[in-house]
Amino acid sequence: MARILLTGGAGFIGSHTAVALIERGHDVVLFDNFENAERDVPARLARITGIVCPVIEADVRDEAAMAAAFALQPIDAVIHFAALKAVGESEREPLRYYDSNIIGTIRLLAAMQRAGVGRIVFSSSATVYGEPETCPIPETAKLQVSSIYGRTKLAVESLITDLERTKTLSAVAILRYFNPIGAHPSGLIGENPRGEPSNLMPYICQVARGIRPHLNVFGRDYPTPDGTGIRDFIHVMDLAEAHAAAVEHCLAQPGAFTLNLGTGQGVSVLDLVAAFERVNEVPIKLNVVARRPGDVAICYADPRLAKSMLGWQASRGVEEMCRDSWRWQTLYSQ
Repeated sequence: MARILLTGGAGFIGSHTAVALIERGHDVVLFDNFENAERDVPARLARITGIVCPVIEADVRDEAAMAAAFALQPIDAVIHFAALKAVGESEREPLRYYDSNIIGTIRLLAAMQRAGVGRIVFSSSATVYGEPETCPIPETAKLQVSSIYGRTKLAVESLITDLERTKTLSAVAILRYFNPIGAHPSGLIGENPRGEPSNLMPYICQVARGIRPHLNVFGRDYPTPDGTGIRDFIHVMDLAEAHAAAVEHCLAQPGAFTLNLGTGQGVSVLDLVAAFERVNEVPIKLNVVARRPGDVAICYADPRLAKSMLGWQASRGVEEMCRDSWRWQTLYSQ
């Protein structure tokens, strides 16, 4: 059993990872400024797990708060989720993204160094691959970011691996996500974006609930079977379990590694919509619009290294992702 600090721990992926860690017997400390998370998430986690997690409400850029978090109790490792994450928004507000994602990480790493905590799992993104040259995408693929958000992720990857190379950190895991969707099967936690969703599944759910009139499909002229973009959608609980396995690897042995987290299967936008309609029996009205700048045609992972290193692979299918997403949306709105 270890005590793990989760920065951004009340967010979408952080909260599900908290469940996975608790189920494996670890203690969890949530650190979150609640800018993009609901304040009742810790209470919902307690309903799922039976455990009341300590909560520190603060920003990772707050040096005093970071120091206090490590002084409050001994921490064995950190999983670092806290970051801004919308590609389009990063292009409109670059300084905000560099400040939150890079400066925030530097403050966290400095606090870890002062506290003698040397193990970290970093929440990165498949956006670091840009327009992939081949699919499925291995970890050795060319890195060619095309957004400010992606550049912040790549910069932090470099920073963390440099600190491991120079022995400031002892164990580092960099996890490049593809497209997490779904929710905990209890329906108690899930993705609840502020304002207009920037991700596909929350938008689908809001159309299904009548909050939005239709789903904009950005382009039907891609070189794919149905003309829409193809992505690697992964259930958030599969992703959470990968984080738990990664932090346990870091606790067991030193070194640095980078892994893709995906299913290895590409699913088009229209296929995902059709699966949602089929399993939930709710129609989704579509409106085809122009492509968005920066969107790629096809992007899905080669996840074999994660299976080899961690003994982990995604096990939940698209229909389960759609069913769990809709259960969360309908229960949360009541």
